[in-house]
Amino acid sequence: MIPQGIFITGTDTGVGKTFIAAGIASALKRQGINVGVMKPAHTGCKVKNGLLIPSDSITLAMAAAVNDPMDLITPYMFKEPVAPYIAAKENNKRINPARIIKSFEKLCERHDYMVVEGIGGVLVPITRNFYVADLIKIFNIPALIVIR
Repeated sequence: MIPQGIFITGTDTGVGKTFIAAGIASALKRQGINVGVMKPAHTGCKVKNGLLIPSDSITLAMAAAVNDPMDLITPYMFKEPVAPYIAAKENNKRINPARIIKSFEKLCERHDYMVVEGIGGVLVPITRNFYVADLIKIFNIPALIVIR
């Protein structure tokens, strides 16, 4: 199955990826398209009652009006506002790209079109040798780059 969707990336953090991704997801939903959303890793999460709150992922889920489990939408969450690889290292954790890919595949089974929001820019490391650009290639969907 070839997935239908778009990967929203950017030149940096804070350039408006969430705003654009949520807008696209909401517009597709209003047109009656069964749209799913994903943010493979969320860094800079707030902490409330000991739980990580992935605000960007929540915004995307609300825009698409989905009720997919948050750990499927965002398989990896970290408090630290740094690249996923660094955040994982600081927390003595490892990110497994296969888990991210499996989550994407499951979401593709549930939805007709996927809107994926990346982390920072295309060269942000997810693991030591695996970058956002690698994820875009594996997902095999077009990428839209948000710039300032």
